[in-house]
Amino acid sequence: MTTDNQTFDVRSPFDEALIQTFPFMDEETAAAALEKAHEIYRERDGWLSASTRIQILERFASLVEARADALARQAALEGGKPLKDSTVEIERAVNGVRVAIAEIGRLCGTEITMGLTASSAQRFAHTYREPRGVVLAISAFNHPFNLIIHQVITAVAAGCPVLVKPARTTPMSCKSVVDLLIEAGLPAGWCQLLLCETDVTEKLVADRRVSFLTFIGSARVGWYLRSKLAPGAACSLEHGGVAPVIVDASADIDASIPLLTRGGFYHAGQVCVSVQRIYLQRTIAEQFAGKFVDAVGGLHTGDPLDTSTDVGPLINRGEVDRVDSWVVEAVHGGAELLCGGYKLSETTYAPTVLLNPPDNVRVSQQEIFGPVVALYTYDDIDDAISRANAPDLFFQASIFTRDLDTALFASRRLNGMAVMVNDHPAFRVDWMPFGGHRQSGLGLGGIGYTMRDMTLERMVVFHSKVL
Repeated sequence: MTTDNQTFDVRSPFDEALIQTFPFMDEETAAAALEKAHEIYRERDGWLSASTRIQILERFASLVEARADALARQAALEGGKPLKDSTVEIERAVNGVRVAIAEIGRLCGTEITMGLTASSAQRFAHTYREPRGVVLAISAFNHPFNLIIHQVITAVAAGCPVLVKPARTTPMSCKSVVDLLIEAGLPAGWCQLLLCETDVTEKLVADRRVSFLTFIGSARVGWYLRSKLAPGAACSLEHGGVAPVIVDASADIDASIPLLTRGGFYHAGQVCVSVQRIYLQRTIAEQFAGKFVDAVGGLHTGDPLDTSTDVGPLINRGEVDRVDSWVVEAVHGGAELLCGGYKLSETTYAPTVLLNPPDNVRVSQQEIFGPVVALYTYDDIDDAISRANAPDLFFQASIFTRDLDTALFASRRLNGMAVMVNDHPAFRVDWMPFGGHRQSGLGLGGIGYTMRDMTLERMVVFHSKVL
C-alpha cells in the first residue's frame, strides 16, 4: 500500500500487485458525512422502523449470497486469507446478518413494577430501547468482509446511522458491504464509507456528534482513540491476545492436533485469538510435539487464490520481518526450533513451531499475529496456569483434558473472557459473547450484544387515577 497524500494503492499482500487506487477523503468531506449522519439521527420521525430494517437486511443477505464467489475472491485478493477460508467468511457473514435480523425482535424493554410503596401507587412504568446515535466504526484487515458485518450491520439493525472506516489495506470488501446495503434499499446517508487519513479519523472520533465508537485493531490505537471520545460517548474495543492452551496428560492428543493446527495457522495466525502458546504436561510433550510438527509440516503456504493453500501471506513485508525477528530472538534465548523459522518469500513466512522459548521473550509475552506457535512443558498445572496468565491480556483460552475436575479447575482460573474445553481458543459463533478484558479490549462483541450496546434503554412512567 502506497500513498501520495491524495490517493492510496491497495496491493495484493501475496505478490504486491496493484489491485486498485482509491482517493482519500478530505477533512471537509468527512465532516459533511458526519453531519449528514447526525441530521438523520436528529430527525426522529425519519428513523427506520424495525420492519423496514428487517426488509433491507433480508435483501442484503440475498445479494451477498448471490455474489458470494466474487466477494470471497475479492476478500482473499486484498486481505491474503486463503480463498477456501474467505469463502467460509462470506457464508458466515450471511449467517451473521440473519442473526442480526432475529435480534431486532429482541431489542425490547421490560415492565418496571410500581405500587410497591405508597409513593409509587397509581403508576405504570416500562422501558424500551432506541438507537443510541451515530456510530463510528473503525475496522481491521484480517476479516475484511465479516468484521464490517459485526460493526456496520449491527448498527443498521439497531437503527443507528453509521460511518465506517476500513483498514487502508482492505477497503474493497467494506465498500462492497456499503454498496450492497444501498442496493438493498438503505436510504442515503445511513451508512457512509470513510477513506480518510489518521488525523481526520481522530477528529471524527473526538466529535460530540459521535455517540458510539466500535474499534477493532491494536490496543495502542484503541485505548488512544477511547481517550479522545467526547464526554458521554460509548465504545467497544476489540484488541488482541496471546491465546494460551493447556494440554494435560489425560487429553485426547489425536483429537487435539487438527484443532490446534487450525487454531494456530488459520489466516497465517493473523487472528486476535489465534493459538500462540501451548502448555504441555511433560509426560505427553514429546508425543504431542511430534504429531503437531507433522501436521504443521503438511500445511501448504502460498497464493491465497490457490484452492490448495492453507496459509497465505502476512499483510505486508514489514510484518514478515517482524515475525522473523521475534523467532530469532526466541531461538537465541534458548528455544528449540522444531520447524519453520524462515521467510519463504518477502511476503510469506514458514509455519513455525518453537519448543520452550523463555518466558521473557516476545513470543511468550506479546501477540505475534503470525504463523508461529510456541510449545512449553510443565509438571504442575498450577504452574502452567500461572505462566499462561502472565501476560496482561484476557481474551480466549482453552484446556484439553478428559478429566472433569481438571476442566473445571482450569476453566475458572485461566484468564480469558471465554475458556474452551477440548477446543481451540479461536472458536467463535456470532451469537455468543466475544471480547477481551484489560489490555485485550472493552465491551462485548457478538451480534446481539453489540446491538444492545448501540441502543439506549429508556423509561416511561404513567401516573393515572384509574390504576
